[in-house]
Amino acid sequence: MSKKKTEDAIPETEQAACEAEVEAAEAASGEPAAAEPAADSALDTLQKQYDDLNDRFMRMAAEYDNFRKRSQREREGVHADAVSHAVKALLPTFDNLERALAVETEDAEYKKGVELTHKQLLDALRSLNVTKIEDDPGTAFDPNLHNAVMHVEDEGFGENEIAEVFQHGFMIDDRVIRHSMVKVAN
Repeated sequence: MSKKKTEDAIPETEQAACEAEVEAAEAASGEPAAAEPAADSALDTLQKQYDDLNDRFMRMAAEYDNFRKRSQREREGVHADAVSHAVKALLPTFDNLERALAVETEDAEYKKGVELTHKQLLDALRSLNVTKIEDDPGTAFDPNLHNAVMHVEDEGFGENEIAEVFQHGFMIDDRVIRHSMVKVAN
């Protein structure tokens, strides 16, 4: 029995020696060189995956930034439209207060009350960045701000000057809410 164990041990040793010789031969034959291109191709694959994911991330980040900016502009536009709509609803009240101030009355308290209401409305409009368009008689006519409903020949005014104002116009910042309705001279 012990003889058999010794014989079995020899082949294992020979087998280990053979395996070592095979590994040495593979190493000498350039097997590690073959493993290097496999590592390079794996690295290239990983680099391509990284580049693809990085590109997708950058595109997604740019899309989000554009969405955020577009949403901000829309919110500002909605606010400006809402203010514009509210001011348009108040402008007939302004016109009526202007007409009430133009009428002569003997009741000083009544006139003072209308003047205070008119002033309060103008202050409220100013707080919303609403300004009255410059449309006093003698001002140059600007078709972007004024709506000419009449034309008159008058030597007292120059070419394309406003002779009379029928309805005042208003702007929010540089956006016209209502054009001034005017009579233009010459």
